[in-house]
Amino acid sequence: MKAIEIRIDGENRYLAAGKVAMPEIAQGEVLVRIHAAGVNRPDLMQVAGMYPPPPGASEIPGLELSGEIVAIAPDVTTWKVGDRVCALVTGGGYAQYASVPAAQCLPIPAGLSMTEAASLPETFFTVWHNVFDKAGLKQGETFLVHGGTSGIGTTAIQLARAFGARVITTAGTDDKCQACLDLGADIAINYKTQDFVEEVKTATGGKGADVILDMVAGDYVSRNFKAAAMEGRILIIAFLNGPKAETNFTPLLLKRLTLMGSTLRAQPVANKGAIARKLREQVWPLFENGTIKPVIYKTLPMDQAQQAHEILQGGAHVGKVVLEVP
Repeated sequence: MKAIEIRIDGENRYLAAGKVAMPEIAQGEVLVRIHAAGVNRPDLMQVAGMYPPPPGASEIPGLELSGEIVAIAPDVTTWKVGDRVCALVTGGGYAQYASVPAAQCLPIPAGLSMTEAASLPETFFTVWHNVFDKAGLKQGETFLVHGGTSGIGTTAIQLARAFGARVITTAGTDDKCQACLDLGADIAINYKTQDFVEEVKTATGGKGADVILDMVAGDYVSRNFKAAAMEGRILIIAFLNGPKAETNFTPLLLKRLTLMGSTLRAQPVANKGAIARKLREQVWPLFENGTIKPVIYKTLPMDQAQQAHEILQGGAHVGKVVLEVP
């Protein structure tokens, strides 16, 4: 089958189209003919050699996909050949076929195209697991998400708003801030011209944010401590400003804060299956009634995967970049 492979030329690592063996399905899996695959920052990290796939996972990049089931393992009873699904995978999305744990598949939400559905799993699994399962965001609480126009950010804004939270976000331009407001954020802070700590305190009457979702880390760690409310919950899921920080932990004690970290890729299928069930029950109906929507910045053919990665690296995007598979 056709697939996108990581090539290494000296210190240069890049993506190129190639031919690889068809995947085989194991117990509990289905074979999906891929129509589209979402592009995410972990894919960029994998190409750079900083985020290797878990043992046994495909070396092909791509953590989410949509397509049609063309074969099922004998023990799979939840799906049938011909079903249209989107799915979270540990790798293998940039290809024509992928073997997928049946538990990690979700139906294409009514009214969405295959391309739109391919943009959902990675960000919606991540946001739900962190913001709702781990941090327990509640109706009426204040939620701060950094990077509001990223795939994670556009997802988090919509989900938090849909479940009754007040949403504050940060972005790097006034236009991006407006895009966040258009998606439902109550307040959007231009982090290049405003101090988000002071803006959050002003917006909350000095209280701070109850839940903070951070993909930046670095110097944001100490600033999140200052921006958090008493008994606030802070989740770090990426390190755009680096994985190291020098900080004063006193606010962690005085405010009784909870600092959490999480990665999704290496978690067991059972854990991801549990998230999938919650999404199907509580979030998928929100697509069907128009409460939330996919946010896609650009669609490219699969053989332009390298260009897709360069778009994410450039940082001008609002929402997701999706590859369409021939």
